[in-house]
Amino acid sequence: MTSTRPAVLFDVDGTLLDTNYFHTVSWWQALREAGEDIAMARIHPLIGMGSDQLLTDLLGEEREGYSDLHAKYYKAFKNDLHAFPKAPDLLAEVAGRGAQVVLATSSKEEDLDKLLEALGAEEDVIAEIVHGDMVGSSKPAPDIFAVALEHLGLEPEQTMVVGDTRWDIEAAATIGLDVVTVLTGGWTRKDLTDAGAVAVYEDVAELLANLDDSPLARLLK
Repeated sequence: MTSTRPAVLFDVDGTLLDTNYFHTVSWWQALREAGEDIAMARIHPLIGMGSDQLLTDLLGEEREGYSDLHAKYYKAFKNDLHAFPKAPDLLAEVAGRGAQVVLATSSKEEDLDKLLEALGAEEDVIAEIVHGDMVGSSKPAPDIFAVALEHLGLEPEQTMVVGDTRWDIEAAATIGLDVVTVLTGGWTRKDLTDAGAVAVYEDVAELLANLDDSPLARLLK
């Protein structure tokens, strides 16, 4: 059954929460412990991929135990998780205008409480959370967004994505979804435009301030 309410699928890391560089440092530390000396400049552009894809890109293959090392080092940052200014306000405004707010995160279910606490959104604002434990393949595979469409009975024309990386754009494009992007993940405006973003904003605060003129407006009352 197709839902009658449109939806906006929000990536979390780098889009709503300022975490991409935490992940970069955590992977750098994990790889060093494993005997791999890889510059952070190589790691950062891969944040937003799943760990399997990231490791394959860096090392040519996934390595057992490396994700656990990343989790060990990332744990030290969990009390510093911080939402970008106006992130909860944007979610509330989108929900208030009739669209379903869906969080689409590669994080594991066990990490959701910390993410939601840092985000600070009201519980009734979020219609659905799709997390990494629910999908078979990570970005840039489309699974995280495809599962959201399936769970909510949505068609691509009823849905848009807000993200911060090329991997969000590639994943969404595979199933016909447009992506509005923000620069807070560390990618340049040209990077995101060239990858196919339909619009690029400095951050979610700028997107909120320009919501009526943004591509999201077609889904909102």
